[in-house]
Amino acid sequence: MAKSLQEQMLEMGLVNQKKAKKNAKEMKKTAHKRRTGDDADLEDTRAAAEAARKAKAEKDRELNRQREEAAQQKAITAQIRQLIQTNTIEADGDIKYNFVATNKKVKQLYVNQAVWDRLSRGQLAIIELEGETEETFRIVPLPVSEKVLQRAPDHFVLIADSQGDEMDEDDPYAAYKIPDDLMW
Repeated sequence: MAKSLQEQMLEMGLVNQKKAKKNAKEMKKTAHKRRTGDDADLEDTRAAAEAARKAKAEKDRELNRQREEAAQQKAITAQIRQLIQTNTIEADGDIKYNFVATNKKVKQLYVNQAVWDRLSRGQLAIIELEGETEETFRIVPLPVSEKVLQRAPDHFVLIADSQGDEMDEDDPYAAYKIPDDLMW
């Protein structure tokens, strides 16, 4: 019959009888603790597993929050796009209306006289509709621009100042009145 590992080690002289009895006693103690659930290592393992489970749950909650936030942003973008597309005022004309866009560049739209008048008085707004290839600007009524700004306050919306008659006291050109029909 084959000898146990403990007997083989005793024969070779690697372990003496006293160490062998001590190891056997320790093994019986740990086996007893495992059976009764009194093992400190088991408690450490359980605590580590519980901490890992809580960390994973927190990470999952954070990922879900980020996904929900992204989905909500996507829905807001779709709402803005739909609002602009359904309420766009078509104003193809031959009068050039110039305005300053978000990148500090002067942009222009060609409109008819009625739309130009309403834009200059602040009754209509110019809003950016971001496309896949390039940015485009559309003309929409003021209530639509207000709804867009409620959904996305940083979205580009241009509304002309309707209070153009107020003069600055330090303006050196205050004495020179700008004609109403002047277009730039």
